[in-house]
Amino acid sequence: MMNVLEFFRNLPKKHCSNCGNVIKEKADCYGNICDECDHPAR
Repeated sequence: MMNVLEFFRNLPKKHCSNCGNVIKEKADCYGNICDECDHPAR
């Protein structure tokens, strides 16, 4: 059986659904759009 921490370390990195850039991990990162694409000025 796999350790819980090992499971989360092995998850693939999230990619933005608009531009494909890797999304930086945050404590509450539930979205699938990076900060640049989600900027309110755009």
